[in-house]
Amino acid sequence: MNSKKSETTRKFGLKVKLERMKVNLTQEKLAELAVLNKNSIGAIERGTSSPSLETIDSIAKALN
Repeated sequence: MNSKKSETTRKFGLKVKLERMKVNLTQEKLAELAVLNKNSIGAIERGTSSPSLETIDSIAKALN
């Protein structure tokens, strides 16, 4: 179960990074739009942080 969670977290982080790059945003700008810390965005994109539903929602709204 743990490896499945980490794989899902890694895939989600990669998707966030790809979507961020698609709309030409820096991690800093995405963090500002999502009202998050830049370090949090970096950790999510690297797959080292598993975001809450609220954080996922904030990122999704920031990316449209």
